[in-house]
Amino acid sequence: MAETLKAGDVVKLKSGGPDMTVQNAGKDAMTLRPSVTCVWFDGKEMKQHDFSPETLEFAGQDRAPTIA
Repeated sequence: MAETLKAGDVVKLKSGGPDMTVQNAGKDAMTLRPSVTCVWFDGKEMKQHDFSPETLEFAGQDRAPTIA
């Protein structure tokens, strides 16, 4: 069963990589497609990027997230 993403959830890319914190989950203002903004640290530098929810999974768990 898929769970709805919300700010503060910890996720990672299905293909691997660092754990990331969901900053915002909703629809992209221009395309109206589901979009998840995540933040994470690369050393001391904070990174931010928008991802499609289909590319993410909850960190440490095998659950697929969705957007409400």
